[in-house]
Amino acid sequence: MYRLRFFLPIFVFLNFFKGYLPAQNLYFPPTIGSNWVSTAPATLGFCEERVDSLYQFLDATHTKGFLLLKDGKIVLEKYFDAFTQDSFWYWASAGKSLSGFLVGQAQDQGLLSINDATSEYLGDQWTTCPLVKESLITVKNQISMTTGLDDELPPTPTVPNPDNCLDPGCLQYKADAGTRWAYHNAPYHLVHEVLENASNKTIQQFTKQQVLDPTGMKGAWFDHIFYSRPRDMARFGLLTLARGVWNGDTLLHDSQYFYDMTHPSQSINKSYGYLWWLNGQGSLMLPGLQLILTTDLIPSAPDDLIAALGKNDQKIHVVPSKGWVVVRMGNASGASGSLGGAQVPINFDEALWIKLNALVCNPVAANEVSNLYEAIQVLNNPTTTDWEVIAPQSTDGVKVFSVGGALVGSYEGLGVGVISVPSAGLTPGIYFLRVATERGIVMKKVVRL
Repeated sequence: MYRLRFFLPIFVFLNFFKGYLPAQNLYFPPTIGSNWVSTAPATLGFCEERVDSLYQFLDATHTKGFLLLKDGKIVLEKYFDAFTQDSFWYWASAGKSLSGFLVGQAQDQGLLSINDATSEYLGDQWTTCPLVKESLITVKNQISMTTGLDDELPPTPTVPNPDNCLDPGCLQYKADAGTRWAYHNAPYHLVHEVLENASNKTIQQFTKQQVLDPTGMKGAWFDHIFYSRPRDMARFGLLTLARGVWNGDTLLHDSQYFYDMTHPSQSINKSYGYLWWLNGQGSLMLPGLQLILTTDLIPSAPDDLIAALGKNDQKIHVVPSKGWVVVRMGNASGASGSLGGAQVPINFDEALWIKLNALVCNPVAANEVSNLYEAIQVLNNPTTTDWEVIAPQSTDGVKVFSVGGALVGSYEGLGVGVISVPSAGLTPGIYFLRVATERGIVMKKVVRL
């Protein structure tokens, strides 16, 4: 039985639809065949030479497939090397966002509640936590990355990758559920087992029934990783842009779940919903670091962007205010820096949005730099004296943060050129430089010897 919510409080209704109004008149491609209506880039004011520059950037950053949709219609579509429209590729962790949607459908249909204890679906002792602690872990904790399970276990000869290990011995207590955010693959992978036990279907069957067949997508899960063609990825982005409705067919009725999925799921990492990454939140945590960064996910992108992000720069960007869906498949971009690490790299996202923002035929300042992360460089790193920041654009300031997120230095109004940032008095270790420019914010990892 569907759990319809007919009488949402008016403030929830208004908040939910704020920023989503442009997505009302959408085009949906047929579920059978390869026909897909396109619209000329010029209708969006794009310059041909800027589009060519974008494609050169994508080619240079090892992209295989790229699409940009406007209100469901294809504006840009480009494939590189031997990759084609019909080639299959992996989503990596971008598939987590598809799982988040599936969980919402399962709750919508009364198969589970995200507030249920995970042990209701996996049984007791699915972890090695004391039962009183295990019982605190809910499905919501799994999809918000707040299980409290230890994501820092060292590898061993028998378990070389404990982050992906589903054995109870690898699922150990670190903190009470809901009190610690950590990007941890193993509890996420078990979301699929929760869905299978709740629905009495395999994850393949449930995904096919709930999402693939109604939208015309093709794809499959292999070892918790989803594989598809680029246009299938774009179809899922379009389904998300349409808030769970495909051409009049409502696949996710629970508007409150959709709202919660695409807004902060907890107060620790405000840039994370239910297996979706969120822009415009003002603070951010990334995999592998217990550090809160005072920055947006993608400073140059619209604030309402939500993103499915995966290893080696697999991307789905959904921007309701623009009616855009942006898809990128390929190998690791090689974008400079290490924000997000190998699991969820985001330096490429910033560079991409600088390029996307430049597509419109407006005059461009002579000192415009296409890749902000490449433009801002840090020399003399590691150092025992000063880091040297090269800033070819106007720099409002540089702040120094510890790995724990504490502000340990601030240098304002530094302008353009070579900026010396002293490390004197800092304990040897890893720090982050936050460089604020007129084009956005760059985070650079540095080392004090």
